[in-house]
Amino acid sequence: MQDAPSRQFTGRARLAALWAVVPAGASALALALWATPARPAPATESSTASAPGGIYTCVDDKGNKLTSDRPIPACVAKEQRVLNKDGSLRRIVPPTLTADERAEQEAIERRNAVARAAQADAVRRDRNLMARFPSEAVHAKAREAALDSVRAAMKATELRVADLKAARKPLDEEAEFYKGKTMPARLKQQIDANDAAVDAQRSAALNQEAELVRINKLYDAELSHLRKLWAGAQPGSLGPMPQP
Repeated sequence: MQDAPSRQFTGRARLAALWAVVPAGASALALALWATPARPAPATESSTASAPGGIYTCVDDKGNKLTSDRPIPACVAKEQRVLNKDGSLRRIVPPTLTADERAEQEAIERRNAVARAAQADAVRRDRNLMARFPSEAVHAKAREAALDSVRAAMKATELRVADLKAARKPLDEEAEFYKGKTMPARLKQQIDANDAAVDAQRSAALNQEAELVRINKLYDAELSHLRKLWAGAQPGSLGPMPQP
């Protein structure tokens, strides 16, 4: 057993050795800190509970349970569970898909995205429809306004046809004078222009009549759809609205 003087000497020798390596001008506190050995930090629960990469586990085709600290090659086509060291589940790694499987999955995802977009559009359409037409009376008024614009165009067409017929009368009378003779080019051009204008107005009248039918069909389909929504159907639940 070492006696007190020896221990004191040893302590002094140790301090002298420390002063030899401590930079000049260091304080006594610095010396004390320099002399105190660093203690390892206590292990925390998070540092011991799980490995950085986790523990991979799966069951192979033969029914064997495999475990590894990294993804298991024998189970690339299977689901792999990643566990913490305490056995709790950290995450699940889905199986690696083949090129065909990946293409099929992408096609399914695209179809699902299209379906979701269509559903969102249907909901938005129904909500806008109900906001625009809160009642059947409002819808009927809108129908009449749409029809009135076409009716006004049809009336204008009728007036234009009447004007063309009136303009044609003197041309026909002048043409009678040249019956059996060569008609002047000027007169022939005026008659041809009148014929073309009349044909154009007749075509416009047919289109306007078709537009009346289309507008009525559109408002009929809207009204049928709206009556269901007014009765309590959820927006987007009725499917696409029939097109005229």
